[in-house]
Amino acid sequence: MCLLVLAWQVHPRYRLVVAANRDEFHERPAAPLAKWPAPHDILAGRDLRAQGTWLGVDRQRRFGVVTNFRELQRPRPDAPSRGSLTPQYLSAPGKPAEFLAALETQASAYSGFNLLLADRDSLSYASNRAERFARPLPPAVYGLSNEFLDTPWPKLRRVRRRFEGWLRDSGTASPEGLFAILDDRATASPDEELPQTGLSPEWERVLSAPFVLHAEYGTRCSTVLLLETSGALYLAERRFDSRGLAQGETEFRLKPSTWP
Repeated sequence: MCLLVLAWQVHPRYRLVVAANRDEFHERPAAPLAKWPAPHDILAGRDLRAQGTWLGVDRQRRFGVVTNFRELQRPRPDAPSRGSLTPQYLSAPGKPAEFLAALETQASAYSGFNLLLADRDSLSYASNRAERFARPLPPAVYGLSNEFLDTPWPKLRRVRRRFEGWLRDSGTASPEGLFAILDDRATASPDEELPQTGLSPEWERVLSAPFVLHAEYGTRCSTVLLLETSGALYLAERRFDSRGLAQGETEFRLKPSTWP
């Protein structure tokens, strides 16, 4: 499960702002945010079990992120990895809409997913659990967890409110402010209605926190992306263990024409 908020073409300085938490089983191995070796030319973390990623950018400043769709049935053993979708997009030429048009014919083979893809001029959303597989998105603020785009789960509403405040505070807004938003470890209040996704009430409560804290499953990393209209890029990842303690950080600050 994951959580992210995204601002597309609404900030005076940044074309794209993303703040995201990746939730996963702690026993699942992963490599930190880094530049991938050839033939890939992307910056991303890597899931070492399926060799995919949840979030990444490429040299052209194209962006992709995938979240799982919360379902109780186990993935089919022969289903392709949803983590392959982001590197597939970032490793091939073309616009988001073109990639998604080609993907639609095979999307049913995957377990449930949400996908957000951007290039310099466009942002698109797709889900293989939606009636309409893919659609372009206008400039706006968006939130995504493990249901459809902008499904108002309590944790997403709370994070989005604080994110919109960060966007309005353009004079003093900083990456640290976004990391603070992502570090919200409070579960939903008793008067908030929890999602009814088939999980036990205890697990729904655990997963209602923006930063999920549990010995078996929880927030593994927090990522902040700030992409300026010029192409200058800030990308940072903070990683955590099963106790929620920091285990490392990777940061890239790139000028418009530079690449690591």
